[in-house]
Amino acid sequence: MKFIAAYLLAVLGGNNAPTAEDIKHILGSVGAETDDDKIELLLSQVKGKDITELIASGREKLASVPSGGGGAVAVAATGGGAAAAAPAAAEAKKEEKVEEKEESDDDMGFSLFD
Repeated sequence: MKFIAAYLLAVLGGNNAPTAEDIKHILGSVGAETDDDKIELLLSQVKGKDITELIASGREKLASVPSGGGGAVAVAATGGGAAAAAPAAAEAKKEEKVEEKEESDDDMGFSLFD
């Protein structure tokens, strides 16, 4: 990741074709270690490609990655939609309140510091 970040910083700084030395200089300025093999691999993969097209392609790939929230998606997929999700949320809130009372020191009738 640090090599990609250094490459993007170089491009952002106006260097449309950063070299391995440019990336090493950026990483060296913050005390990060460099790996020539990884830098060369990165440069070979981005050679001749427009950075905006690479970013757009990456966003498309990330859009297909699931990112949690599966429970709400499952409720919506069953056809219940928001109407089914509302009672479930209200039930979860009720359970939370009950647990809070049980864990409270006030219900025991004494305090550790009395």
